[in-house]
Amino acid sequence: MDLLEKEYQLALFRAKSHYENFPVISLFLPKKIRKHVAIIYKFARTADDFADEVIFENQNRLYLLDEYQQNFINAINGNYNDVFWQTLVNTISIFNLPPQLFIDLLTAFKQDLIKKEYSNFEELLGYCKNSANPIGRLILRLHGINNEEADNYSDKICTALQLANFWQDISVDIKKDRVYLPISDITKFNYSILELYNSTYNNSFISLMEYQIKNTERMFYEGAKLLKFLPLRLKFQIKLTILGGLTILDKIKKNEYNVVINRPTIDKKDVIYILLKSFIWMK
Repeated sequence: MDLLEKEYQLALFRAKSHYENFPVISLFLPKKIRKHVAIIYKFARTADDFADEVIFENQNRLYLLDEYQQNFINAINGNYNDVFWQTLVNTISIFNLPPQLFIDLLTAFKQDLIKKEYSNFEELLGYCKNSANPIGRLILRLHGINNEEADNYSDKICTALQLANFWQDISVDIKKDRVYLPISDITKFNYSILELYNSTYNNSFISLMEYQIKNTERMFYEGAKLLKFLPLRLKFQIKLTILGGLTILDKIKKNEYNVVINRPTIDKKDVIYILLKSFIWMK
């Protein structure tokens, strides 16, 4: 086994062992691209750790991300710090992946360090354009799909998934002094930032969250039009992803939108439900 293949296998192991709501490496992905998905995941996971993990809290996180971005640019130009960068560039070359999508991801991680609030929904969408949408487009390219209409539907799914994660994690994010609920919407529903930081649960907050959940659900269903562009196995994977996001939103609704106290999660029963529903949903 050569050095690149060893690096791919290490990336696969890391991806499979790291907890996520929606598994990154799925049996429904063609075996030939799993290692390539894993190396891209390692790129994003490492950057996310720089931005968020406690182990790096005493270091200059922006500096770490700037250095990481420079290492990426150097690697694209043929100068590798280590075998990871060589392996990532190998994947980029094989599938002709746009390097800008990787830069966009790093831009989002940096933004999380310096921007704690979003004035309106458009600003939040701008963040999602960098933080979530590149992953969907990269997955499409790995499957040989390069179509503007498919990209647009993929963006809707990825953005909706990011938003669902924001609404799920409100109780977690306020402890990090992060507010992803648009300030204009908070004001619109007669709620306040102070109430949010105090975990105030009232009718105004319920109305605010009901509005966000409806918009996010609508985005998932619009993005589901992507399915017609996909081969069978990827179609099934994307169904699972959409249904996973919708399940989180449904749990928020069933808990009467009280995400300032309780963080909803997907359990084993939910996974079984999602799997069964994926066989009949939007055939």
